[in-house]
Amino acid sequence: MSMESIYEGQVLKIRIYGESHSERIGAYIEGLPEGVSPDMDITTKLMARRAPGRNAWSTPRKEPDTPNFEKEGSALHAYIVNTNTKPKDYASIMNRPRPSHADFTAPMIYGDDAAVSGGGIFSGRMTAPLCMAGSIALSELSKRGINIAAHIKSIGDVEDDCYMNHGVNDTAYEDALTEVKTKEFPCVDDSKAEEMKAVIAKAREELDSIGGVIECVIYGMPCGIGGPLFGGIEGKISQVIFAVPAVKGIEFGNGFEGSRLLGSANNDAFMVDSEGKIRLKTNHSGGILGGISVGEAAPIVFSCAMKPTPSIGKEQETVDIKSKTNTTISIQGRHDPCIVPRAVPVIEAAAAIAIYDMILSKEANKNG
Repeated sequence: MSMESIYEGQVLKIRIYGESHSERIGAYIEGLPEGVSPDMDITTKLMARRAPGRNAWSTPRKEPDTPNFEKEGSALHAYIVNTNTKPKDYASIMNRPRPSHADFTAPMIYGDDAAVSGGGIFSGRMTAPLCMAGSIALSELSKRGINIAAHIKSIGDVEDDCYMNHGVNDTAYEDALTEVKTKEFPCVDDSKAEEMKAVIAKAREELDSIGGVIECVIYGMPCGIGGPLFGGIEGKISQVIFAVPAVKGIEFGNGFEGSRLLGSANNDAFMVDSEGKIRLKTNHSGGILGGISVGEAAPIVFSCAMKPTPSIGKEQETVDIKSKTNTTISIQGRHDPCIVPRAVPVIEAAAAIAIYDMILSKEANKNG
């Protein structure tokens, strides 16, 4: 069975293939309108933000992640040639599934072909082709006045400044959030960034890892994107966000916090601003009502929980699958003590794919 994963959107179809330590990884993108092509500046900058081996809080594995695009029939082929593969790093853990990895479940689908070197197609490395596809969506959305910006909301107990601390359509916060894309460590508040770095450094020293939360805000969304039930924008975004291997939860607006409130406190009142535009006074709903975007009334806001990197140097309990005995494992190799900083551009790219697909669908229906 071929090791690949396919996104079947309303218009777009993206087939991601490859493995963490294979010769190349990539994606075939179908459904792009005639004339749409990658903006190499946007793609290169996005890939650089995601790239490993550039600082103390990421894996020491160094990959240039040079993006390549080739037209193949009706599809655009986006791919990266891997240059720093070390599958032998995983030879010592054969037959011993790593806790919280797909080592145990992958063979149930792929049998003996299941790759255990670096997680195979289940690896976070596969978010590189996802970002290449997402960079095209980000470029096309930008042309429509849509800005998608994310940051680290929290790592451990350290919390960054976030959207909910500001007014519904605070342009100053949008500017600060957009500026995060130029920073080495993706936080709004630089002092909080230093505290987060210390938390990550401590986890690394202890041969452990730490997780966190990423917040993403989508500004400039037109009104009327989405639909009821299965067509809801929350579900469409969530489908692609959960393609990021470390994501374990997502909430829109104030999400789970809203479950603790009375309706009178959680409801978003409507108002007319000084320019005569209809706005929401608060944005607990995350800019979505009935599965549909509210447009300029409020931006779309969601946060996603990222689990700690499961590959850690600390000794952990596992089993030997062949001998059916209990044993232990200590994972060597090159791993991120915290995947959250490198995942920020990935979340932007994933959200862009979902939004662009929905907008293309609406445009096609309007033109049809």
